[in-house]
This record gives sequence, C-alpha cells and structure tokens, in this order.
Amino acid sequence: MSFFLDEIEKDLWDHLQYTKKKIVLYGMGDGADKIKSVLDRREIPIAEIMASDEFVRGHSFLDHRVKKLSEIEEQYGDDFLILLCFGTQIPEVMEHIYKIGEKHELYAPNVPVVGEGLFDLEYAKAHSEELQSVYKLLADEKSKEVFENVVRYKLSGDLKYLRNVETPSEEKFDLMNIGIEETYVDLGAYDGDTLIEFLNETTLQFRKLYAMEPDVRNYRKMKRRLYMIGSALFECYNCGAWNEDTSIVFNLRSGRGSRAVPADGKPLNSARFREIKMMKVDTMMRGEPATYIKFDVEGAEENALEGASKTIAEFKPKLNIALYHRNEDMFKLPLLVNKMNKKYKLYMRHHPYIPDWDTNLYCI
Repeated sequence: MSFFLDEIEKDLWDHLQYTKKKIVLYGMGDGADKIKSVLDRREIPIAEIMASDEFVRGHSFLDHRVKKLSEIEEQYGDDFLILLCFGTQIPEVMEHIYKIGEKHELYAPNVPVVGEGLFDLEYAKAHSEELQSVYKLLADEKSKEVFENVVRYKLSGDLKYLRNVETPSEEKFDLMNIGIEETYVDLGAYDGDTLIEFLNETTLQFRKLYAMEPDVRNYRKMKRRLYMIGSALFECYNCGAWNEDTSIVFNLRSGRGSRAVPADGKPLNSARFREIKMMKVDTMMRGEPATYIKFDVEGAEENALEGASKTIAEFKPKLNIALYHRNEDMFKLPLLVNKMNKKYKLYMRHHPYIPDWDTNLYCI
C-alpha cells in the first residue's frame, strides 16, 4: 500500500491547478458549493455551470447562468473538463454520466460529506501507516482490491476506479450470512427503507428489530410503513446513535442528510436546527444481544460504535458500517472495530453509487 501511494505524483486538485482547459461544474446544490469552495481556496477559476437538460430553465447558480451540455460543447468544443457535483445511485442517471465521461474529460471530486479538509495526496501520505494497517487487516482479496481502488478514486476523482470494483448491494446479505433469527439494529433507519430491505431478504422472519432515527418526520414515516409489526418485536426510537445518553443540536434536512452539527449561532427553534435526544446502543439493548447492526449515521459512526462497545465486545454482532462520510472513516473505523473485538474478520465492498457513497465495511 505504501508503494502504491509513493508512485502517485499528483492528485486531482494538482491537475486542476495546472490544466489549460475550462472547468465546468455539473450540478447545483451543496456538492457544487463545497467543490467551488475548494477551487476558490486554491485560486482555480471555473468557467461555467451546467445541468442536465431538464433542469436548465434560464436561471443562475453561483453567479453563472446554468447551461446545457450542448451549449458548453458549442462554446468550447473539446477545450473543457467537467467536475461532477452531485451523487446518485439511479442506474439511468449513472449511465448518462458514464456516457458523458466517454466523450469528455470528467471527474467526480471527492469532498467529505461531513467534516473539513480533503482526502488528497498529502492527507493520504500523512495517514499511510493507518491505511496500510487496514489493508493488512482485510480478510479477502476482493476487499483489498476495493480498498485500493476507492483510495485511487479519492485521489484522482476518476470514476473508473469505482466501476472496477462495484458489486450489487444485496451481496451483503450473502457475505454476512444473514439468517431468519436475527436481532437487527438499524442506526440511521431513515424512513424504514433498510428495515424493509432486511425483512424482504429474511422473508419476514426475525427475532427482533430495533431502530434509531433522529429526524421526526422520517421517524413517523418509518412507524407508518412498519405499523403491522407490534412493539414486542419492534422497538423504534426518535433519537440518534451516540457514545453517551445526552441531547445535542441537530441539523435537520428531512432526508438522509440529517446530522449532528454545530448550530452556527442559529436559534434552536429555527426550521433547520433542533435539540435531539441521543442514546447509546448499549443503553437501548439493556444487556440483550444483537446479531446484526447497521451503522449509517451521517458522520457519527465513530461515536455510535463507541456507544455500542459493550454489545460488540460481548456478543460480536455482524456489523455493516458506512465508510464514506468523513475523510478518516477509511482507516479510523476499521481500526476501531479491530480494537473493540479482534475476532472480527473485516470485509470492504463498494456498491453502485456515484461518488463513493455506498462503500461499506462488513465485520463478521
């Protein structure tokens, strides 16, 4: 792994610093804001903003009129490159992006969903020992291939590295040998979609379900969707998973992006910020065993793991952990799990998503 990093001389941001091509941002919203912020700090100018044809209505974004790709092509010929600024797992949209990438130079810059900084070459080399330690811990060659390709993607923004190693999402159930007597704990349960996926896989056979979801609207949707399961078999909590039982300020986006963050001086009664109850998994389980825990908690995975330390140490439940919210997740979370219970075998998989937002650690 260290040799792999040593052979790389520049990352995507270095390439953008010196390219003579015009830079076009593809997409509008939080992703474009983040990428534009990095470019501004590095004094790298953008030329245009583009969107898919159906979203172009003569409006502006970041002080640029939003254009169609055909307009960009007519204006610049081949003298431009595209930076993708949004995420998707919709097959038709992914295929459209790949087709654009076959015709034009296209990258999907890796910026953290949560936290500051970049997973650039300087960052990777500064953490090369931790990255190499995780690489050595991985239990099969596929995991090592996924790990190396995801790191290569993060440094280059080149989507070919993700396509090289993607596998179907349902593979996790076979990999983790999910059976019909599971006690499933869903952290970051959203509107119940992953609970329903689990129920479909196990043909509605299970021992018990637990769920945490901090966003009250998502929590209510989840309860409505799963109303047929009685409270004796399904315990759900309108709270977030944490390393202590407390309350913290939450940024509520009424979607998958709700997360624990500073309120930035906003009043707690604003539409966006609320004080939310947080709870440890160990508190919720009350000493009872879990057999399968999913951690997808928008950047709070480390805290959530720490809050499940007793359950993990005593019962060794199978773990499904998102590895893509923070720069450090790729090495910090696997090393934390290994420290908690050295009996785990660690696997890594990337499922179809642009960018690397469905890269997960499976601990068995």
